[in-house]
Amino acid sequence: MAYIKEALETKITHSFDVVVAGGGIAGIAAALSSAREGKSTVLIEPSYILGGLATSGLVTIYLPLCDGEGHQVSFGICEELIRLSVKHGYEKEDAPEWFGEGTIEERKKHRFRAQFNPHLFALEAERLLLEEGVTIFYGTKVCGVGIDSDVLNGVITENKSGRSFIECKAAVDATGDADLFDYAGDKTVLYEKQNVLAAWYYYVGKDGIQTLNPLGYCESPEHEGKPTLIKRRFTGIDGFDNSEMVQLAHQQMLNDIIKRREEDSKLYPSNIPSIPQLRMTRMVDGEYKLDIEDKHKHFESSVGMISDWRYRGPVYEVPFEALYTKKLKNVFAAGRCISVTQKMWDASRVIPPCAVTGEAAGIACAVYADKGEVSYKDIQKVLVERKVPLFEKEIGL
Repeated sequence: MAYIKEALETKITHSFDVVVAGGGIAGIAAALSSAREGKSTVLIEPSYILGGLATSGLVTIYLPLCDGEGHQVSFGICEELIRLSVKHGYEKEDAPEWFGEGTIEERKKHRFRAQFNPHLFALEAERLLLEEGVTIFYGTKVCGVGIDSDVLNGVITENKSGRSFIECKAAVDATGDADLFDYAGDKTVLYEKQNVLAAWYYYVGKDGIQTLNPLGYCESPEHEGKPTLIKRRFTGIDGFDNSEMVQLAHQQMLNDIIKRREEDSKLYPSNIPSIPQLRMTRMVDGEYKLDIEDKHKHFESSVGMISDWRYRGPVYEVPFEALYTKKLKNVFAAGRCISVTQKMWDASRVIPPCAVTGEAAGIACAVYADKGEVSYKDIQKVLVERKVPLFEKEIGL
């Protein structure tokens, strides 16, 4: 392979207490969390809309905040965002008992989840961030980091203005792909099975109702044994493969639309995804890997709780050690790139865990910006002040 040499001089254009890389659900939660601790915070997003896979990717299902046995598990910004997502109404109301008054027995009937409109959710999330004082840089991609010993002192970005260096005191990796850790040369882990092709899109038929068509199965229990759209799989961390993946998804959507129009000539697509519908790609190799067998396990360092959207019953306390490595003192993972085992990844990648870990990571950055160090007790103190339960025993289990 041939190479060219580049001589680059990158201007230092901005300085913030906290940089949040990635504007998906994890990044939204992290930026809100940091800003609410009084820290100057910038959210860097390569597209021009917030929400990531939940909005641009049209995976418009806010999966459960409960254990399926009538107990709410995830709180704080996670609950705030599910209520924000349906502020203007549901696309599909799955859990009336949770959004109103309901007994435990009534709440056992439905899980605390909702299907939302992606555009309204993205617009409301942007308004909320701006009201909280978060700076948003759209159309901006992190393409490198500055490291001084074991501390990240800023990120290198590219956008229409060219290359910039944005200084910071701490950072959240909410890229979904552990990009900050990878740029820093830290150890990361790939999803072993790789991603199947997905082609979720919306259409409107002769009845005038907009319908989400989840074309392409994920490898969850209810889809076990069902065929994938194509045999090929994708790592999600190869830019050229990602481009081809999107084109293949477009072909699947078009074929499906043409087939459906044979029965309904008035049918037309109303929305297609603008990003690859990738579920698991690369994660940080953290100080602890949360495992599927850690259900109901107590962690003294818990920074929030999550459930398993696939099964009723499991509750997981998330240890702070799943959000960082020894190599970098001031970078914290949030969302689908936190440190988990391969078997746990499908449970930890979805919206509620992204919001829970995002809130914790944002606090960690805020504390580090103040003190130059952070412990799980610092994070827990803030979460307790926010009235966020941290341990399973606090929710009556």
